[in-house]
Amino acid sequence: MVEEAVTTLRAELGRFGRAEEAFALLETFLEVARPRLESALLDPRVLHLPDLMTDDRAVVQGLIDAIGNEMVPRRRLAVPERAFDLDDPQARWDFTRLAYCSNLATVWNHRRRTTYFEVSTMSRATYWLPESLKTQYFDAIAAKGWAVPAEWLTAVAKTPKPWWRRF
Repeated sequence: MVEEAVTTLRAELGRFGRAEEAFALLETFLEVARPRLESALLDPRVLHLPDLMTDDRAVVQGLIDAIGNEMVPRRRLAVPERAFDLDDPQARWDFTRLAYCSNLATVWNHRRRTTYFEVSTMSRATYWLPESLKTQYFDAIAAKGWAVPAEWLTAVAKTPKPWWRRF
């Protein structure tokens, strides 16, 4: 089976005029891609409020404090994860803000072994969008009155290598 071409889009907070624009784009992505997604996870160990966040600082700090007070199971060789229910609008809102506060946050599909969005080290954020999803996503962004970043419009999709050539 030939895999669909995938476009890589950079989405660091600094690439946007306001951090809230990045949050709105991630929220829109979670709505559009919901049928393909299985989980949204983040590492709850070190959550730090980004300096670029202007709106909702107190609310997001409250979420960080609440997660810090949760009991984290102590298992050897286990990475702590906090999952978010993508069907719950409040959980999606929480995830969009907390993803950029975490050392690692991912949105992916286990069965397809596909990562669609990831934030790492609170500074790097990337979308990996199949061409069919990219079109839907850009249309949804425009329908909500947001502008699709110019560098996203010119990003070129690449066909993934066959699995035997990936190693």
